[in-house]
Amino acid sequence: MPVPIASTLGILSDNLRKRRSALPLSRRARTGWARGLALPHGGETVIYTGQMWQMVPSINAMAHQLGKYENSSSGSLFRFARSMNKLVNLTPFLARVSAKDRAFYDERLRNIARLLQNAGVPFGYLYEDDLYTGALAYDEGLDPAFVRHAQYVYSVLKARGVRRLITVDPHTTNMLRTVYPKVVKGFDLEVRSYLEVLDARHPKAQKKLDVQATYHDSCLYARAEGVVEPPRRLLAGAGLRMVEPELSGKLTFCCGGPLETLFPGKSADIARQRIEQLRSVDHRVITACPLCFANLSRAAPKDTEIRDISDYLSEAYAATPA
Repeated sequence: MPVPIASTLGILSDNLRKRRSALPLSRRARTGWARGLALPHGGETVIYTGQMWQMVPSINAMAHQLGKYENSSSGSLFRFARSMNKLVNLTPFLARVSAKDRAFYDERLRNIARLLQNAGVPFGYLYEDDLYTGALAYDEGLDPAFVRHAQYVYSVLKARGVRRLITVDPHTTNMLRTVYPKVVKGFDLEVRSYLEVLDARHPKAQKKLDVQATYHDSCLYARAEGVVEPPRRLLAGAGLRMVEPELSGKLTFCCGGPLETLFPGKSADIARQRIEQLRSVDHRVITACPLCFANLSRAAPKDTEIRDISDYLSEAYAATPA
């Protein structure tokens, strides 16, 4: 059985409507990753995080807490939690995140920004106006709340004079490039993943990597957005030897991440299946999505090495330490 669905979705919907995020974060948690990078405020071209990388530590903590209540009679407790959440944001209490976890996920964003800088890509950052896209609300079917939120996000982007968005994860890419144009009248922003932007620049590796690994395709990147070849070309240019799993590209197998909010047990089962598929070809696994990274990492045995693609690309193209 899942966790109490109505109350869980109610909390996410209330948060999105009242606090502009499914899991509201402090300003420091949202924008602290950019400290010291000297990113210009705003501009026509901006790096857009959609707060996904920043949110994953809270999602991890929340999934751990929710897992305790799966298959239990906890409906009244969740109804009380929803009532309290309407008055005060319970995210910091229900999803406690350590500074170490926050710093780890922030570093992936810093990797991406340094890669773009090193490739000579001009871009700014919206800081407090880099808003959550509503990806989780959309995945969970909270349509009215999501549509209102999407319209608000677009209005902020237009007010800031943004014309082009460089996204940093598949969920934000999919929301802004494919879903928003369906629900936001007149949506006219250009949206590209940072992997597509880097690939178009044909960067030269400053350091060749003598590594063999397998790559896990994100469902949204591969099936929804067609981002299949750019990451492979970049990894090949970095000197990495790719070993493909049986299910890859547009035939990729889900990491289980989209289920973790309501069905944490089933999510873990799917992640274990995917890890077995990947480990059958190599113990080194590369991901390109914060949710894929988190979900597969939780399911992986200790002798499996899982790293985000930005780690390898930064080491090769921006010459940053591994």
